[in-house]
Amino acid sequence: MLEQINLTKKLGKGEYKKRMERLEPQLALLQRECKELQIPVMIVFEGFGAAGKGVQISNLIHALDPRGFSVYATGSETEEERMRPFLWRFWTKTPPNGRIAIFDRSWYRKVQVDRFDKITTDYELQYAYDEINAFEQQLSDGGTAILKLFLCIGKKEQKKRFEKLMSDSASAWRVSKGDLKRNEQYEEYKRINDEMLQKTDTDCAPWTIIESVDREFATVKIYMSVIRCLTEAIEAKKKKLEQKELQREENAGGEPVEVQTAPEELLYDSVMRTSSLHSVDLSLTYKKDEYKKYLEDLQSQIEHLHGELYRRRIPVIIGFEGWDAGGKGGAIKRLTERMDPRGYQVNPTAAPNDLERSHHYLWRFWNQVPKDGHVAIYDRTWYGRVMVERIEGFCSETEWKRAYKEINDMEASWAHDGAIVLKFWMQIDKDEQERRFKERMEDPSKQWKITDEDWRNREKWDLYEQAVDEMLIHTSTTYAPWIIVEGNCKYYARIKVLRTVIDAILKRLEDKK
Repeated sequence: MLEQINLTKKLGKGEYKKRMERLEPQLALLQRECKELQIPVMIVFEGFGAAGKGVQISNLIHALDPRGFSVYATGSETEEERMRPFLWRFWTKTPPNGRIAIFDRSWYRKVQVDRFDKITTDYELQYAYDEINAFEQQLSDGGTAILKLFLCIGKKEQKKRFEKLMSDSASAWRVSKGDLKRNEQYEEYKRINDEMLQKTDTDCAPWTIIESVDREFATVKIYMSVIRCLTEAIEAKKKKLEQKELQREENAGGEPVEVQTAPEELLYDSVMRTSSLHSVDLSLTYKKDEYKKYLEDLQSQIEHLHGELYRRRIPVIIGFEGWDAGGKGGAIKRLTERMDPRGYQVNPTAAPNDLERSHHYLWRFWNQVPKDGHVAIYDRTWYGRVMVERIEGFCSETEWKRAYKEINDMEASWAHDGAIVLKFWMQIDKDEQERRFKERMEDPSKQWKITDEDWRNREKWDLYEQAVDEMLIHTSTTYAPWIIVEGNCKYYARIKVLRTVIDAILKRLEDKK
């Protein structure tokens, strides 16, 4: 790809000025439209050292309202960043709706500079491209406009710019030994970048090559590229809004839209569809004395293993889903009772707040990813997208069907980084749920646990059961398995959760020997 780039392109100063007088106000107007339409934008600057990324970012933001953008400079990972999956530091910087995030170098460092310097291992490289493409696809599908710019200069031009910078004590610090080494081995570094461009040039996030020998030419091409990207994003958003409005009018003008209930064909589905839940033996139980004996032994093991996790720097991510009153809280309490509170965090997941709604739905979960050696426990999880949001109509069919892959990709990133990922579905039957609901209503200390919504959800039991079956099939993987917990007996459920977590940790410790 880079072999075909003509680096001799230039633009006269008169032509440059004439074009910029037209482009700058156009870009400012598009920024305001993106804000009004709540379109998040990510602009990535990559390229060869001394190609002018800093200068071009300064030129670009000159036309923008400074209240509407953030600029992030990406260097080597900090200690805090090294203790999490490599995409964590970029997920946490993705812009909310209506804002622009500009990256001076980005997540591509892992497959460029870090690869050249042999910081990125062969094991990491085999997953990195897939994780990057999945990251960009998820953001694009969620409505983010992504523009990736690669600033290109030749070896001689780069060396000349380095020498100029080093000749002045005020700018010499900007040229590192790594920069000089990459210039000496320019062809090898260019080959690495060529591979990166080829493997990550996608429909949702294409690369634009910027010929950067002539800075005026580069500035104009960058402006035109950003303007084209924002214009396309605005047109797509307006079209989507028009379609939604048309759908709303059709619904308003026709028959009333009824709340979703179990359709007749579910009777057929319940017999013919693949189901994990129907094979669960809910008669499994422990007596109280058995439970206490097992609990003491298992909690003692967890206490010891928690220390080993910290010492070996192994992160653990545990998600709990299940029927209302399925025993999630009780299982989490017994799991954490003997853990060091400094080394774990329980994250209760409720409906997203305004800030969370302004980001991709997975953003808030990436923000809670644990550091190496720590444990993150989720009371309800990212699977709300394919259960509650699906059933209650909070997302479209396209969105919840797409979520299976998005979730698998996210969990794969965590697993590739070394995390133990476990997901528990707390299974009870409908009669047991009703018994627990009534028990809560009669106990003043537990009445806060029961709401009118819990009772309403029982009316959609069949719909939820179908959604759960599909979820388990589509998202139970070797690296992030679902474990169905027989939960009619709380004692049995708690012990199974503890044993499963212990077994997973012991297996990982054995594998790391």
